[in-house]
Amino acid sequence: MPSYRYRLVDVFTKNPLEGNGLAVFLNADSLDAATMQKIAREMNLAETTFVQRPTRRDCVANVRIFTPMEEMLFAGHPTLGTAFVLLQERVIPWGVRQFQLEEKVGAVPVRVEPGDRPKVWLTTPPIAGGRTFDPQACVRALGVDIGDLLGPMPQLLSAGNPNLFIALRSREAVDRASLDVASLRGLKQPGDPLFCVFVFAPTPEGAYSRMFAPDHGIAEDPATGSATGPLAAYMQQHHIAPGAEFVSEQGVKMGRPSYLHVKVGESGVEVGGYVTPVAKAVMTL
Repeated sequence: MPSYRYRLVDVFTKNPLEGNGLAVFLNADSLDAATMQKIAREMNLAETTFVQRPTRRDCVANVRIFTPMEEMLFAGHPTLGTAFVLLQERVIPWGVRQFQLEEKVGAVPVRVEPGDRPKVWLTTPPIAGGRTFDPQACVRALGVDIGDLLGPMPQLLSAGNPNLFIALRSREAVDRASLDVASLRGLKQPGDPLFCVFVFAPTPEGAYSRMFAPDHGIAEDPATGSATGPLAAYMQQHHIAPGAEFVSEQGVKMGRPSYLHVKVGESGVEVGGYVTPVAKAVMTL
């Protein structure tokens, strides 16, 4: 029976059992998509990645990303967590500071800050804006009061995974939010893609955030790197970001505090954080 080595890591944290958990399966070339999907469902994490040989010469590995329900075009914490594991496994030499990972969205640039606990950064793919949403309908879907809304119109933005961004006035309002799935369906119009709901409040440090993704089989995500680049763009657009560098604090309400670092520059938006090893294991099929 074939066996597959995998690593468990927690992403966007320096502490084990916090942040966003990720399983990284190494040497996964022999696995087909159907089996990868079954393994991701078995792991029951927000995402599981599978490392295969790249098809692009400008990338060091091909990374397939699966939620318990589907394969993703791009995701942030799987990109950073997989990059960290490839460095630890010496698939990528430890001293290498810049490389690219192949994902369904294309080549994703990764940058590594030197140090005993390196911070790993990705460059967010191009960010596309979408339609705005009725504030009253968003309030009903979240179970908060209309007075909790900060002011900017809720809007759909995507860097590979569409998110509906809803700004609230306080951390307390964000913690009170509870997404009603039936009301979420009522928000959608014909032609809308599947989207997640990203609710946040600006803070002096950056943002206090939560993300709900029932359409992807994830009730709530502890840390959403793919949404943090669009979050930065949304906050910059509406002049509610504390600056070009800030931190989005996510996962606190669900007991998985995560810290997503953001840098907005001329070349785009970088999202970074720390990765903490948790376990090594083998799956036999």
